[in-house]
Amino acid sequence: MKITERIAVICLALMPLASCTQTSQPANQPAGQPGTATSSSGATKRFAFVTNNASDFWTIARKGTEKADAELNNVTVEFKIPADGTAAEQKRIVDDLLAKGVEGIAISPVDPNNQVSMINDVAKQALVFTQDSDAPNSDRAAYVGTDNIAAGRQAGNLIKEALPEGGKIMLFVGKTDARNAQERTQGIKESLQGSNIEIIDTRTDDTDRVRAKSNVADTLVKYPEVKALVGLWSYNGPAIVNAVKEANKTGQVKIIAFDEEDETLAGVKDGSIYATVVQQPYEFGYQAIKLMSQYANGDRSGIPAGKQVFVPTLVIKREGIEEFQNKINGLRGRS
Repeated sequence: MKITERIAVICLALMPLASCTQTSQPANQPAGQPGTATSSSGATKRFAFVTNNASDFWTIARKGTEKADAELNNVTVEFKIPADGTAAEQKRIVDDLLAKGVEGIAISPVDPNNQVSMINDVAKQALVFTQDSDAPNSDRAAYVGTDNIAAGRQAGNLIKEALPEGGKIMLFVGKTDARNAQERTQGIKESLQGSNIEIIDTRTDDTDRVRAKSNVADTLVKYPEVKALVGLWSYNGPAIVNAVKEANKTGQVKIIAFDEEDETLAGVKDGSIYATVVQQPYEFGYQAIKLMSQYANGDRSGIPAGKQVFVPTLVIKREGIEEFQNKINGLRGRS
């Protein structure tokens, strides 16, 4: 993707939105000012935000959708979480939303390659954005989320920092069919080219946390020489750190994670996790709803030619963990 086809949300990590320049805002409309969704007809537009699993990651995205909902006078937003994290459950949710007359859906497709037909069918009846996981070959209007290849490169650089002498590593993720998993893996491989680091394999768990942890435990037994474990989805970090602790290998095996689950941040704080690459799910929710509102009202200015609105990822290490935890707890509504 050429730089000219991207929109990067230039914003400090998780700072209050009023202090950021939002790319989806018209030039004469300050970010956070209510009333930007008023349509010419004055009719309320019904949107929905559909996740791909029940991870705590989405709690923060929900806050972003709620912020956008509060700012937009003529928009209501439903937030939907599939109980079992399957494409079939997502389809059931989407069918119900369409039956209720929802006019726009922002979805994180679990299996984008095999959900193109579903997304295309939905796009004939409603506005469709993808978020978090893209389906670029579908008829979705736009994608809002991470540049996952770039995020993978960040993770790859962290692996090289953690293993300056090289070694064998294992990757862990829910599903390799998910585009974000594929692109993060691609970015890691690109970053590791020419190094002495070898990827043994990628182990999947179908978003089952018990299986995620057992995958790590099995790896530690089968590959005692493994030097680093890399979790590509949010719950993989806690699964890895707990399995490593139970195997009494904390400090012996480096851990690189994604996202900001509580146990992941605790691991970064106590040093058991080298670093985590965090996304900005708050922005996924906020930007997706704001941009859908503009798009539905005929304003396509917030969507670049490449139809991908990228929200930058950030690296969190031990030295910056307390400040980050304070910000994230604020977004989660904690004191």
